[in-house]
Amino acid sequence: MATIAYILLCHKDPDAVIAQVQGLISAGDCVAIHFDGNASAEDFGRVREAMAGEVNVTFAGRRLKCGWGDWSLVSATMETLEAALESFPHATHFYLLSGDCAPIKTARYIHAFLEREDADYIESVDFHTGGWIKTGIKEERLIYRHYLNERRHKWLFYQMIDWQRRLGLVRKVPVDLQVMIGSQWWCLRRTTVEAVLAMVQKRRDVVRFFSTTWIPDEVFFQTLVRHLVPEGEIKSRPLTFLMFTDYGLPVTFYNDQFDLLLGQDYLFARKISPEASDLKRRLAALYTTERTDFAISAEGRSLFDFLTGRGRIGHRFAPRFWENEASLGRGRELLIVVSKKWDVATRLVEDIGARTGIRGFGYLFHSDEISLPDLGGIQSSLFKRARHRRATLRMLYDYYKTDRMMICLDPGDLDLIRDFCSDRAATALLVVDCDFDEAGLTREAKRRGMASELTTAQTLAEVLPALRDSIAMEHDRIRDEGFANQHRLRQSASVEQNAKVLARFLAVSEGVAHELAEKDDLFSD
Repeated sequence: MATIAYILLCHKDPDAVIAQVQGLISAGDCVAIHFDGNASAEDFGRVREAMAGEVNVTFAGRRLKCGWGDWSLVSATMETLEAALESFPHATHFYLLSGDCAPIKTARYIHAFLEREDADYIESVDFHTGGWIKTGIKEERLIYRHYLNERRHKWLFYQMIDWQRRLGLVRKVPVDLQVMIGSQWWCLRRTTVEAVLAMVQKRRDVVRFFSTTWIPDEVFFQTLVRHLVPEGEIKSRPLTFLMFTDYGLPVTFYNDQFDLLLGQDYLFARKISPEASDLKRRLAALYTTERTDFAISAEGRSLFDFLTGRGRIGHRFAPRFWENEASLGRGRELLIVVSKKWDVATRLVEDIGARTGIRGFGYLFHSDEISLPDLGGIQSSLFKRARHRRATLRMLYDYYKTDRMMICLDPGDLDLIRDFCSDRAATALLVVDCDFDEAGLTREAKRRGMASELTTAQTLAEVLPALRDSIAMEHDRIRDEGFANQHRLRQSASVEQNAKVLARFLAVSEGVAHELAEKDDLFSD
């Protein structure tokens, strides 16, 4: 008979974690918990205290600080698997879950499902030909070494790829492995888990390779299971139901989706909204019943696409507002100021706003230090604003009841510039060409994290020329794109020349433009 050890990766909301664990062990199964090291000791203590004395609950030997796309997620999973193997010798299956997951079938149905076939359930397709990666870097995930997190150090992350490409530092995949890719969420048999952990101990070259691979949780177990288990014993599919929006974010499920979830050919669902208390209550109550008669329609994805396209008044089946509309809107105008010197662009936008009344914002897609009104949560983090960039601007247009706004963008983010310049709204681009002396380059290097107060003059002498070339290359790439309605403000130009540029960019009188252009600190950083 199947006995499941759930491998639970969680990082917040201790009360919800406690309720989740209590629900899972109520049917006689086990749970091994990894509570993210980034969370507070107080929250972790509450979970440990609540689980004290529960023989079917254990904890990972170490709490690791996890980051999206990092090796830390794989390492935390293995720590938790090791604890589960030791604590639950009777467990036959190991099912990876997050704190946002909930069962959408009964425990009886789940056990019968796993007993039906002696197999591992893990999505696993060829990395190169499977078509699993839709956007972003692909081969670069493997052939280059990744020591930084793209979300925390975006510029340096891509610079390191570029530096390795230029220096020819391409590495090889371990020769006996065919790299596979698939969903992070899987269910593996005990023998498979034991074989994977044994290989990890024996093959340190494999660990070294994957520990510097970008987003290894999508390739590590997927590759090793294929290497260790006969193909006939692998079902290349996850048992956890999840969908993604057009922005690449997981769809969140709400209270009115109970029947939809039960009809899917999956055992669990992710992600359940923290506010969907009624949905959680109904699913938890269902889990312990004897029901097995689920009508599997598997129409979730097509139904979601249909309903999100038309919406429903008074319900949350449709996605959040900002996931529906992809354009800023016809009749609106977006003025984009592009400058590597953030202080220069920010000050210019402020001056323009003071003289023309045009609402302006600084580097709201690059900096966390931007003050924004409450936009329903989308403004709360840099990641959300960048992921839902057009929606963020749409809501700012609506909030301030204007059809004309300004923002600042860094010239290094060409994809973002392309995206806005291809919108149906009218866009105008002002590229600010600033001169960089050695002091200015040093400040830029420190801002990017390439140097600090302790950096030696010798190191700076090597870094600064490369940085100057990088800045020049970014401006050349923007010029080569040939964006319509593109203007250039040059530090080397006269006040009169720059005034004419500003007048065309802003569609203001030459008098107003001259006032802006003649400011002594226009290009000061």
